[in-house]
Amino acid sequence: MTDKATLTDRYVDAAMRTVPEKQRADLGVELHGSIADQIDARIDAGETPDAAEIAVLTELGDPDKLAAGYTGRVLHLIGPRYYLDWWRLLKLLLWIVPVCVAFGIGLGQALAGAAPGTIIGQMVLGVMQAILQVSFWTTLVFVILERTGHETMDAGPWTPDRLPEPKQSGAALGDAIAVIVCLLITAGAIVWDLTIGFVPGHPVSILNPQLWPWAVLSLFVVMALRCALAVAVWVRGRWTRMLATLNTVLALIVWGILAYTGGWVFNPALVPPLNPAFFEAVIGAQDAATVQRVLTVLIWAGAAVIVAWDAVDSVLKARRSRVA
Repeated sequence: MTDKATLTDRYVDAAMRTVPEKQRADLGVELHGSIADQIDARIDAGETPDAAEIAVLTELGDPDKLAAGYTGRVLHLIGPRYYLDWWRLLKLLLWIVPVCVAFGIGLGQALAGAAPGTIIGQMVLGVMQAILQVSFWTTLVFVILERTGHETMDAGPWTPDRLPEPKQSGAALGDAIAVIVCLLITAGAIVWDLTIGFVPGHPVSILNPQLWPWAVLSLFVVMALRCALAVAVWVRGRWTRMLATLNTVLALIVWGILAYTGGWVFNPALVPPLNPAFFEAVIGAQDAATVQRVLTVLIWAGAAVIVAWDAVDSVLKARRSRVA
């Protein structure tokens, strides 16, 4: 019987290691007695003592898990009670914080006169650190809530009143944020190009400085209105005929800007949208005009297609929403 007692003692000792000290003695005696009673019951049923002990300990399972059941200790980082709140908040913060961090670092480095490569490297590093910090601290807060039993912002029993309004495809919060972030990045790239430039060793912009201020500011106004429109679609929960019409009007304005600036390809008297000095500095004066003309056609045609697709897509979504 010495071996049997040793095996049971080992199980009880393993289970009590994670139990608070003040509960350890009482729970150890209780568990030891429970195991002994189950072994005796199996022996009375005809099992051998060795088989009975092994069977009882096998049924009890992992001693750490058993101890957690005794003390009410959770064995997950974030349980189902808090998981959805954690995931929703984390997604929202990861949409917002890294973008703000990247913009702040880029602006600060640019004002400090840092080189473009240094600025980009610092922005990438800052975004990575922001993602790690946001993920860690948000998770830590919910782990503490899980362990202390506090309620979250989504506390209370669920009722049908909490059902969200149905969102049409393309009208969710993520879609609005994606549009706003893309337009902010585009606006930032334009400002960066006109003030700092993207090519080290060639402090000239790719865009023609003569587009500033009227053409660039007009484009920025349209981009700001498109951001507001994206928010309106999200708030409404779907594309409507009026919102699609406004989006089409904005697209026509952008097409007008593109047609005016891109018309240089057919009318050299107009202001070229791309800076001739940039191509002369990068590839030399001999091939600069040809490369400039080809890139102007490709970039402006691509931009026109993207804007056209956005307008057509909004009209189609508004039509599907009306039919539904």
